[in-house]
Amino acid sequence: MNEPVYTLQRGATPLLLSLPHVGTEIPADQQPRYVPRALEVEDTDWHLEPLYAFARELGATVLVPRFNRYLIDLNRPREDTPMYAGVNTTGLCPVRFFTGEPLYRPGREPDAAEVQRRIERYWQPYHDALRAELQRLRGLHGHAVLFDGHSIKSELPWLFEGELPALNLGTADGGSCAASLREAMAALLESQDAYSHVIDGRFKGGYITRHYGRPAENVHAVQLEMCWRCYMAEDAPYRLDAARVAGIEPLLRRLLQLLIDWRPRE
Repeated sequence: MNEPVYTLQRGATPLLLSLPHVGTEIPADQQPRYVPRALEVEDTDWHLEPLYAFARELGATVLVPRFNRYLIDLNRPREDTPMYAGVNTTGLCPVRFFTGEPLYRPGREPDAAEVQRRIERYWQPYHDALRAELQRLRGLHGHAVLFDGHSIKSELPWLFEGELPALNLGTADGGSCAASLREAMAALLESQDAYSHVIDGRFKGGYITRHYGRPAENVHAVQLEMCWRCYMAEDAPYRLDAARVAGIEPLLRRLLQLLIDWRPRE
C-alpha cells in the first residue's frame, strides 16, 4: 500500500490553509537522478508549517504535503502550462534550481512516463484533497476561503529583478476572490508599516489560487508569497529566527483571522 503523500487536519471554520511547497522528502528511488546539491532541497518553503501552527488553533483546515517541489510542483497545472509568460520560471517537474542551474544529472531528467507517474502518485491526491475540503467547507458555511501559503528568498536574479517586497499577496488580479475580501486584506496590510507589501505584483497566485478561486461559486482563494527575511535566515542551514517570528506572527494571525471572519456580501 502506498504511504500517504499529505497530512490533513480538518477545522470548523471556512478557512483552508494549503502549504504546497513545505515538503522536504525526495523518494529514495528518485534520489540518484539528482545532482547532490538538490538533495538539500534549498528551494523549499522553509518552516511554514510551524510558523502557521496557530492556524489550527484558529480553526482552519490545514493541508500539508510530504514531498518536495523538486519531485513535482503542486502549484503548477498538470498540463504544465506556464504560470507567468515571458519570465524564467520552474515547471511541473522542475529541472532547474531557482538560481538556474540543473537539478538533475545529465540525461536523468524525468521523461513523459515518469512525469505522468508523479502526477498520479503525488499531484492528483493533493488536489483531490483540496477539492474535497473546499466542497466540505462550502457545504458547512455557504462559502470557503483558501489561503495558499508560500515563502521565498528575497533576491533570486534568475527569477526576478531586485529585492521582493516582504509580503506579496496574490489574487489573480482580483479574479480569485471577492473584491470586498481583497479590499479588506489590502486595508490590513496598509495598517502596518513594519513589512513592505504589494498586491498582485510579481506573484499574482499560482495554479492553486487561479484554479480554485471561484468567487461566483462561493470559493475564494488568495496566495501569500512571503520573503524568508520575515522569519528566518536566508542562507543555509535556513534556521528559524525567533525574534523575526515574534515580529511577523501577529500580523499573519490577524490576516488569517480576517479570512475566517469575512463573509460574502449578499
